[in-house]
Amino acid sequence: MVSNMVAQTPQITNVENRQTMTLNGVWKYLVDPYELGYYDYRRTVRDLQENPSKSESFFLGYQQQDPSERVEYDFTKADNILVPGDWNSQKEKLFYYEGTVWYYKAFKYQPKDEASRQFVHFGAVNYEADVYLNGQKLGKHIGGFTPFNYEITDKLKEGENFLIVKADNSRGLEKVPTVNTDWWNYGGITRDVKIVEVPETFIQDYYIQLAEGDDDVIEVSVTLNGSDKAGREVILDIPEAGIKSTLTTNEGGVATGTVKAKKLTLWSPQNPHLYDVNLMFDDNLVSERIGFRTLLVQGSDILLNDESVFLRGISIHEENGMRGGRAYSEEDARMLLGWAKELGCNFVRLAHYPHNENMTRVADEMGIMVWSEVPVYWTIQWQNEATYENAENQLTSMITRDKNRASVVVWSVANETPVSAPRTEFLKSLIEKANQMDPVRLVSAALERHTKEGTENTQVVEDPLQKYVDIIAFNEYIGWYDGRNDKLKTAEFDIQFNKPVIISEFGAGALQGLHGEKEALWTEEYQEELYRETVKMLEKIPQLRGMTPWILADFRSPRRVLPDIQDGWNRKGLISETGNKKKAFYILQEYYRMKKEQF
Repeated sequence: MVSNMVAQTPQITNVENRQTMTLNGVWKYLVDPYELGYYDYRRTVRDLQENPSKSESFFLGYQQQDPSERVEYDFTKADNILVPGDWNSQKEKLFYYEGTVWYYKAFKYQPKDEASRQFVHFGAVNYEADVYLNGQKLGKHIGGFTPFNYEITDKLKEGENFLIVKADNSRGLEKVPTVNTDWWNYGGITRDVKIVEVPETFIQDYYIQLAEGDDDVIEVSVTLNGSDKAGREVILDIPEAGIKSTLTTNEGGVATGTVKAKKLTLWSPQNPHLYDVNLMFDDNLVSERIGFRTLLVQGSDILLNDESVFLRGISIHEENGMRGGRAYSEEDARMLLGWAKELGCNFVRLAHYPHNENMTRVADEMGIMVWSEVPVYWTIQWQNEATYENAENQLTSMITRDKNRASVVVWSVANETPVSAPRTEFLKSLIEKANQMDPVRLVSAALERHTKEGTENTQVVEDPLQKYVDIIAFNEYIGWYDGRNDKLKTAEFDIQFNKPVIISEFGAGALQGLHGEKEALWTEEYQEELYRETVKMLEKIPQLRGMTPWILADFRSPRRVLPDIQDGWNRKGLISETGNKKKAFYILQEYYRMKKEQF
């Protein structure tokens, strides 16, 4: 029987700096809207069957052996598609497609070391991925924006192999996110695919960060994977800091400890210093560039390296509008974060899901702080245990991947979720999980505000989640979804907690190149005036410590259908999909120049 294992093997971190072979490039694909290759005509899962049909079970990658043999698919004759990349922007006929597409990659493999182990690693596949190697099922991964890997040591052949992925981006009420979003549902293998080769016992994961509120103590945790992992020595070496320390693993293969570190150069936006950090186990060396900095909340202040900081931010979707499609490469990251730097940002909100790893690595280098978020978005099934497990798995995977990134300062567990008791318990549990996994970073969520009852224009956040987050963050669209720009001039805010406040969203749609009176919607002048009046309004909030206006660049959304204005694009960007800056860009840029002088 073919295995239907659904749990991925433990996540390997820092794949970037390990022995790998890329499987990026040209793949074959077949579109399967009725899922013929996965279910038989009685809706029985084919890969659970004792002898699945060779003629129809796409995951077997079978080819006709005789002219008289009926086989109803052939990957070798199928069309080509590039990986990484979404199918929507590559294939016009799949622009709006939601459903199953089968990916096929034939490759040759020769292990570097006969005693080594191999894993296949995916940066992300949207949304569900069933993965098969040489016709054998490796597993199923759920979630469109998080990495996963499977061990293939006993299934990989020397020489010819083939990998098949059933990618299904169908939306569902029970999923995270649910059926209703405001971004494009890009399908496919959207990030890198690699074979990772490691020793029989190897360094699987590690955490190397300054202790909470302490700039001369580094906390270390290293996890080994393999049959001989107990009582083993792991050496931590940070040459520039003069640190060399030996740790010993426990019975579970985990080594923990603390290391004294005197006079470290701390990471900051002004000086994004990264240390070369080496972990050595036997002949296994894993290297990483890591920044060290302290971070905490004190009253209404966010303290980075003991200094109050104002988060001059912008929200970003993982999309390259100029190329078209999902962003994934280091070049994409440098373009998007470069625009943010030009705007004057020291902070970005990566909305509304974990972005690709290039974003956080480049943010480390460029000195840009990051808010990283899971897609618990709008209204999902708060009382569905499987939905919660899905959300927690995505949060866990995001933190596991990026917990050593100095740039990441905020984990976000939700966006614009309506208040209810089940919802609050759901999000409280996610907050507890985040704090358990990473006690040194801040946790927040983008909440909602409304006009306080009995007042004309007093804005308030009435959400019990404020008690549990480190930062009060909320979205406000006065002047766009709530009144017009004149309402911005009289608005007041009633903030009920002595915590830092971040305005996680505000903005207005504008078609780049459309000009008119500042009262006319969709013009650059209206958006410009909204930004001008909004920053004046927000300056009245004593606890204001940052903002991430919506959004850096126009992005695709099927919700936005107004002809000649939206045409399938959310137009709230400060930059158009062609890379042209709108007038509001310069209003925010000037405001950030002023805030930089204040903080």
